[in-house]
Amino acid sequence: MSISHHPRSTYRLQIRQSFPLNAAADVVQYLRDLGVDWVYLSPVLEAEAGSDHGYDVVDHSRVDPARGGEVGLATLADRAHLFGLGVLIDIVPNHMGVATPHTNSWWWDLLTHGRESKYASAFDVDWKAGDGRLRLPVLGSGGDDRFDDLRVEDGELRYFDNRYPIAPGTASPGDSAVDVHSRQNYELVYWKRADSELNYRRFFAVNTLAGIRVEEPWVFDESHAEIARWFRDGIADGLRIDHPDGLADPKGYLDRLRELTGGAHVLVEKILEGPEELPHDWAADGTTGYDALGEFDRVLTDPRGAERLGRLDAVLRSSDGDEHPAELYWHDMIHGSKREVADGILNSEVRRIARLLTDGTEPPRDETVDAIAELLTSFPVYRSYLPLGAEQLASAAAASREARPELGDEIDRVVAVLRDPAHPAAVRFQQTSGMVMAKGVEDSAFYRYSRLVSLNEVGAEPGEFSLTADAFHARQQRRLATFPHAMTTLSTHDTKRSSDVRARIAVLAEVADEWAATLSRLRELAPVGDGPFENLLWQSIVGAWPASRERLHAYAEKASREAGQSTTWTEPDEAFENRMHALVDACFDDDAVASELERIVDVVRQPGWSNSLSLAILQLTGPGAPDVYQGTDLWDYSLVDPDNRRPVDFALRRLYLSAIAEGALPEVDETGAAKLLVTQRALTLRRDRPELFSRYAPLPVFGEAADSAVAVDRGGAVVVATRFPVALAEAGGWRGTEVHLADGARVDVLTGRRFDGSSLRLAELLDTYPVALLVPAEPDSTPESD
Repeated sequence: MSISHHPRSTYRLQIRQSFPLNAAADVVQYLRDLGVDWVYLSPVLEAEAGSDHGYDVVDHSRVDPARGGEVGLATLADRAHLFGLGVLIDIVPNHMGVATPHTNSWWWDLLTHGRESKYASAFDVDWKAGDGRLRLPVLGSGGDDRFDDLRVEDGELRYFDNRYPIAPGTASPGDSAVDVHSRQNYELVYWKRADSELNYRRFFAVNTLAGIRVEEPWVFDESHAEIARWFRDGIADGLRIDHPDGLADPKGYLDRLRELTGGAHVLVEKILEGPEELPHDWAADGTTGYDALGEFDRVLTDPRGAERLGRLDAVLRSSDGDEHPAELYWHDMIHGSKREVADGILNSEVRRIARLLTDGTEPPRDETVDAIAELLTSFPVYRSYLPLGAEQLASAAAASREARPELGDEIDRVVAVLRDPAHPAAVRFQQTSGMVMAKGVEDSAFYRYSRLVSLNEVGAEPGEFSLTADAFHARQQRRLATFPHAMTTLSTHDTKRSSDVRARIAVLAEVADEWAATLSRLRELAPVGDGPFENLLWQSIVGAWPASRERLHAYAEKASREAGQSTTWTEPDEAFENRMHALVDACFDDDAVASELERIVDVVRQPGWSNSLSLAILQLTGPGAPDVYQGTDLWDYSLVDPDNRRPVDFALRRLYLSAIAEGALPEVDETGAAKLLVTQRALTLRRDRPELFSRYAPLPVFGEAADSAVAVDRGGAVVVATRFPVALAEAGGWRGTEVHLADGARVDVLTGRRFDGSSLRLAELLDTYPVALLVPAEPDSTPESD
């Protein structure tokens, strides 16, 4: 069957040992029946043993045997192509997994031969900073003045269970392990030294993911040889590029990739800030859709909740109960959290930039390090791509001078160098600014800011509370005009909360006073001592309920340590964490807490279902190519990874889909079958009738409840979705509210009902589901009796 050059939709599958490629091949027919156009695979190259995500690639030359190997990938691709589905594969060009050195031949060779290794230019190492040695931050609490259990064994250095090579000619009988270690091309150091003294580039702050230099032609060729084979052999039809912002030259990389793939469909995992757009000179079809995610959430978030929830957040942050404490706004918060990162876990990167400003023979001056850290903190987007984005550097410089006037001269000196696209310090600064943004905002501030946590999502701006329908429409029109083949998404392997969790939490904006009262009672019943975190945790529990005790304990621990205020990963506060875990246990063991929790969940459950269906239909029919993350075709109440990589029950989905194919119209209830219906109808229509999705024209809605509807003509397919369901119900429903469109007969593909005329009453159109998807009726279609 013919495969479309650009996917009309995708379905993401997490490939791992417990769900290998052969298992994925077995669900291809289900995906075809669901209406999916392309199957979308997580990374499949060989990764660290036991990796559930695949982003820690240790061997670029082969498909991971634990994930099904070359045969498994060929089987999956053959099955997909047989059913007319394309294959999109996630690849990781920025870094490799080095947690287990002997499994990564490149890294092992580097450790063995140092600067003489063939792979010395493959990894981004500052040899001067390590006095000619690569620093490996693996030693425990004793520090690097002690080598507990360091020994020579089987021709290798061993440190507990860790294995490291011995360079030829550096070990003799009778040498102590410490003496042998002193002669190696690497140095085992205390793990906390990574923050300021690491001398190799990583993925963010993950010491076990070492950056590689794909800007070197031979590194690109060797790391992409297997990927090239996928296209020669007709296995892959497109690629998703992980973290291009970590690359020295993203544009150059994408240009080479276009040559390698013959111009195949390529998407980049790029997070855009505010009005920022993807560089238009990149050989890419768009982003992976985090920017779209934030828009769908916000058009369904009631702006009337902003003031009350903001006041609650402010009170919780104030130790004395003052409702107007200073320095509590979002932008002030992220400046502080980004600076913490620049001075903390990523300080080694800041110092690397400072060294590149000189010849590297002398330690960088403190004021230079300070100026670079402030510039990174003030950078308004993830990164620039000089000469593109020079205005962002100027903006950061102005903000830095305003915040730190005493550093003005040093900031000007540094910026004068950073403006030069060819200077190594400028290249490194661009690779680093995104790390500071990601760690300081997504992995820190997102866990501190508790106004409405459904808005604290990857690629989104929590300071932007909601969107009007007009603003939402304008953004969709912009996407259609600029990147019509970009991916859109609602849930991914990286989202902090699934779309269904966020849809339920969004209801709190409609019941803000009730939420404030509920939170007060819950804090009295199960106190923890950190108001903002308690707000975040309780919102997340309400959004995901019912959830297992184990899942909530794991989430609470990760969220609290990422927030880094009452406890941290490196220095856990035992007393605080005991209280936090007691809160989780109280949800199951304390009748008063359980009753309060169930009561507020009852308030938001059905409006949350309405929001979920609206999110789904707006995304599945909107501009771009919608992705459905595995399992989210039914209700999915997942929290942050690894919770969102739990197994998916495809047998249950097949059962529901079979009933829908036979004409069942499921209720909007706890089964989630109604969401499966919406997903199947929208994806199938989009795949089989692409001409109905050729434009984006907002439709006028008139009446007392007009603000609770979003309506659009996509070029023949008409979409209507409900928003603010609580306010709608409290006001008495739709009453006489109507959507106006061109005259003619239409059929709602969700219910099969026919509607005639140019003015459709929403009370009738949306009396079965809170959403509708209309298409022109066939000429011989006759009205169906109700």
